[in-house]
Amino acid sequence: MSRHMIEAEPYPLEFDLTTSILLMIDMQRDFLEAGGIGDRIGNDLSLVRRTIKPCQEVLRIARGSGIFVVHTRQGYRTDLSDAGPSRVERGKFARRIGDPGPLGRLLVRGELGHEIIPELAPLSSEPVIDKPGHGAFYATDLLHILTARHARTLIVCGVTTEVCVSSTVREANDRGFECVVLSDCVGSYVPELQRASLEMIKAHDGIFGWVSTSGNLAEALRLPR
Repeated sequence: MSRHMIEAEPYPLEFDLTTSILLMIDMQRDFLEAGGIGDRIGNDLSLVRRTIKPCQEVLRIARGSGIFVVHTRQGYRTDLSDAGPSRVERGKFARRIGDPGPLGRLLVRGELGHEIIPELAPLSSEPVIDKPGHGAFYATDLLHILTARHARTLIVCGVTTEVCVSSTVREANDRGFECVVLSDCVGSYVPELQRASLEMIKAHDGIFGWVSTSGNLAEALRLPR
């Protein structure tokens, strides 16, 4: 049986395993580990690292039930030509995109900080989308991958909730996909923005999508937790 019902807000959602994709957004060293850009600009890493364990569980569930997995990474070319001066110069942070750090140049492709954390390492069969923006559809081939797999439902995990997760969910919604955001598998450095972002996704009867949990996903698939 490939059809299942997941408890979610604002209401339960039926989904089909054969047309569902687990989208793991930007679980990179730069955002989750000491020395990365998230740390270098003064954020509390514990607020995003709490997502690692439930994300590991969701990966296990997806791989065990045949849900196709796609990972994304935010990062830029070594010359920063795809970042643009506005993005590089914006803000008053002590460290900016491209600056050197303990994990290499911040948010630059090929550097240690650009890598997905070892706890959530992709399998060789799982595509990794390198994106030069917040949304995973911008300047990438993600839509082609989803279309080729006849995707309908995206199960969304990753960081940060108010930036890359929300941007991707909105892009996906405009392209006709159903998005289920697992609240314990997405994280923000700012608790108020975490709460507000999840509220906005499920507002107005799910204007951008649904909000659920990793436990509800396990229950929907009747898998041991």
